[in-house]
Amino acid sequence: MRRKPVYSTRFRSKTAACNHPGNYFVPIVEKAKHSVISIETKDKATNRQSEFLFSFLLPNSDQNTSATRSFGTGFITHPNGYILTSEHVVSQAKEIMVKLYSGEQRTAKIVWSDPKRDLAVLQIPTRRPLPPLPIGSSEESKVGEFVISVGNPMGLEHSVTKGIISAKNRPVRISSKLYEDIIQTDCAINPGNSGGPLINLNGEVVGMNAFIIKNNQGLGFAVGIDSIKQRVGKFLGK
Repeated sequence: MRRKPVYSTRFRSKTAACNHPGNYFVPIVEKAKHSVISIETKDKATNRQSEFLFSFLLPNSDQNTSATRSFGTGFITHPNGYILTSEHVVSQAKEIMVKLYSGEQRTAKIVWSDPKRDLAVLQIPTRRPLPPLPIGSSEESKVGEFVISVGNPMGLEHSVTKGIISAKNRPVRISSKLYEDIIQTDCAINPGNSGGPLINLNGEVVGMNAFIIKNNQGLGFAVGIDSIKQRVGKFLGK
């Protein structure tokens, strides 16, 4: 006689666990992922960062200056193919390749940059409008608020982490770069996350991930989006 399984189908959930109302990050990520892009660069012979900046961005690194391939993140800000990222991600690149969530790869060009504030705008050719991420306000965000980071750490595309805003409005100077309106977060941010979005629970960008401090857990820093909007307004979708 065949024994019945110890479980019964009447105990199985009729809906996927991801649809549980407590999983409020899922719909935000599902929408945002189509606007976050992965960046891979072929760099010039010398490393694209000063030794001091390198030590902040790449913990546990041997500071090998002969590396010719680097990873970063960006996000679409305009349907015409404009992408915001960190300037240090592309500053010494000979070639910039971006990969969309669909898997399509494009060669990007730098159309605007501000090395001092570590900001850059790329553009890729596109035959159809691309989906920009909604832009929120870093000024209106609050300490203790939930945020999500989406990026390309160590080349691992579209990795998602979550945390809270730990502090705001902290100016930081690293080498020749001035970071204004810094948001401190405990989202896991790793090398390759630079240039990726920090997103609130409305699915809006409130910051752009910038750097971490070497050998410190839970200390990530993003540039507040309000200070960025002042400089890249013409590259933002309406």
